Amino acid sequence: MSDRIRSARTAAGLSQTQLALETGVKRSAVAQWERRGGTHPSVSHLARIAVVTHVRFEWLATGRGCGKPDGEELETTQPAADYVRNDLEGNILSLVRRLPPRKRQVAHDIIEMLGA
Repeated sequence: MSDRIRSARTAAGLSQTQLALETGVKRSAVAQWERRGGTHPSVSHLARIAVVTHVRFEWLATGRGCGKPDGEELETTQPAADYVRNDLEGNILSLVRRLPPRKRQVAHDIIEMLGA
């Protein structure tokens, strides 16, 4: 469930803080929901997450069926072990994840060039 909550949130372009505001909890609660082995949200919070992120409740709760109402699947791959260190990195990562593959490669090349 933690991976599905994270995938739904990032696909919706929301930060943990934004999802927390929308669900009426603290950011640390969202972080716990997204952590493997962390706590699970209540049914009412899970329903709110589904509404806010525009995903199907059944998929969010169980992993069954399509993630999006239009049948679109959401990526639920395990993120890199090194989580973002601050809001700026999180915002950059969220923006990059929304780019199509070709533009994502361009963004990678630019960031790599800036780091040299």
